Amino acid sequence: MTKLLRSLVGIIAGVAFSGGVAVMCAVILGIARSGDRVLIAKLGPGMTFDWSGLLSGAAQITGAGGFIACGVVVAWVFAREFADGTITGLFATPISRRVIAVAKIAAVMIWAIAAAGLLVLLLLVAGLAFGFGMPQPSEWAGLGRQFALAVLTAVVVLPVAWVASLTRSLLAAIGSAIGLLILAQIGVLAGAGAWLPFAAPALWAMTGGEGVSVVQLGLAALVGLVGVAATTIVWHRLQLDR
Repeated sequence: MTKLLRSLVGIIAGVAFSGGVAVMCAVILGIARSGDRVLIAKLGPGMTFDWSGLLSGAAQITGAGGFIACGVVVAWVFAREFADGTITGLFATPISRRVIAVAKIAAVMIWAIAAAGLLVLLLLVAGLAFGFGMPQPSEWAGLGRQFALAVLTAVVVLPVAWVASLTRSLLAAIGSAIGLLILAQIGVLAGAGAWLPFAAPALWAMTGGEGVSVVQLGLAALVGLVGVAATTIVWHRLQLDR
């Protein structure tokens, strides 16, 4: 965990995940306040200069940008041992490799929860700075959904850990994260996004909790659990044969 928090990858990805989303939302709200009809039309009907517009924009950006940020962190945490040649040292420790894999996943989730909390705090500050006033109960619920979205985004990216462990390649792992994001976008365009675990959390947050059932949202958590199980199996059977 300490290595992740002190690494440039963890720091930069965390800043991009929380600060980057907040800054982009602030820029979009600035455009919404400008009154430029052409630019506002490009933002879509949901982008209004209020709490609703801020939360809607944050959900859209987190769904894509947060996905990549989490994917890069997961890929680095699991593939760096092979890239740096430190994997051999793990075989000499008295701790089982399965436990090490679980610890790595726990570190990623702690990082994601911290980044999600910071993002919500920054969105709250941004809303107050723009003069939206204190959030109403429905808006507090929206902030809660944004926090859940950020955490679920990290959960659905966990299969990348399996790819990183199986291929022992950082580029392959990052490529798989990009591939999953593309798959999610295609699913949304095809109208099946609610049943696609990689897109469902973002759709759930963007629609205010409507349009995505508990079962569909639960599939996102299931994908994360499958990713954890597959990763631990690979690490349990890991051999220094290449």
